[in-house]
Amino acid sequence: MSGHSKWATTKHKKAIIDSRRAKSFAKLIKNIEVAAKLGGADLSGNPTLVDAVQKAKKTSVPNDNIDRAIKRGAGLTGESIDYTTIMYEGYAPNGVALLIECLTDNKNRAAAEVRTAMNRNAGTMADPGSVAYNFARKGIIVVAKTGGLTEDDVLAAVLDAGAEEVTDEGDTFEVVTEASDMVGARTALQNAGIDYDSADAVFVPSLKVDIDAGTARRVFKLIDALEDLDDVQNVYSNFGLSAEAQAELEAE
Repeated sequence: MSGHSKWATTKHKKAIIDSRRAKSFAKLIKNIEVAAKLGGADLSGNPTLVDAVQKAKKTSVPNDNIDRAIKRGAGLTGESIDYTTIMYEGYAPNGVALLIECLTDNKNRAAAEVRTAMNRNAGTMADPGSVAYNFARKGIIVVAKTGGLTEDDVLAAVLDAGAEEVTDEGDTFEVVTEASDMVGARTALQNAGIDYDSADAVFVPSLKVDIDAGTARRVFKLIDALEDLDDVQNVYSNFGLSAEAQAELEAE
C-alpha cells in the first residue's frame, strides 16, 4: 500500500504542478496580448511587449503560443481582446495588507472569485484606498550572479539610468527604479553586456508587518488561493519574515 500511496501522492502533486503551469502560461499569454494591443506587434517599438515575451520564454511558453498571442493582441487575427485591469484591496491574517491585481474580461466574475477566496481563507476585503496608500509602484530588475558579476558592476551600469538602489539578494542582484525608469535601466544593463532575468513594474510596500511562521502559513495559503484564480495576475503584500520564522518554514 505504501508504494501505491506514494505513487498516488506523486501523481497528485504532478497534477497540481501541471495545473499551475497551465494557469501560469495563460496569465503570461494574457500579458502578451494586452501589451500587443496597447503598443502594437513590433517588438522593436514596444518595450512592454519585449518584457512580456521574455518572461513567457523564460517560463518555457512555446514560441507558437507567443506568436499567436502577439497577433491576437495586435488585432491581426480578427479576434477582439478586451481585458480590464482591476485592483482589489484586502487583509490577510494578522492585518497583512494585500493588493490583488486582476486582468479580466468579466469584472463580475473576478470580483466574486476574489471575494470567495478571501472569505474561505481568513481574509477580508477592504475599501478602495485603505491599503493602496502603503504601496508604491516600482521597477524591479533581477540580475543573476554569473561570471563574477559584482554589485558594483551592476550599480555602475544603472546609476545614471534612474536606478534608486541595487541590493544583494543571495543568488541575484535586485535593481530598484521608479516604474517610469525601468526600461531605461534595463537598456543600460544590456548596453553594459549584463543580462537580466526579469524586469517588472510591481507594487512595493513602504512599511512591513512582521509575522511568525504560523501566521505565514495562513497568509501563504490565502495568497496561493488568490493566485490560483485565472483573473488574478499578481498579489502584493507587506509581510516581513524574521530569520527565525524563515528558517522554521524552510525546515518543513
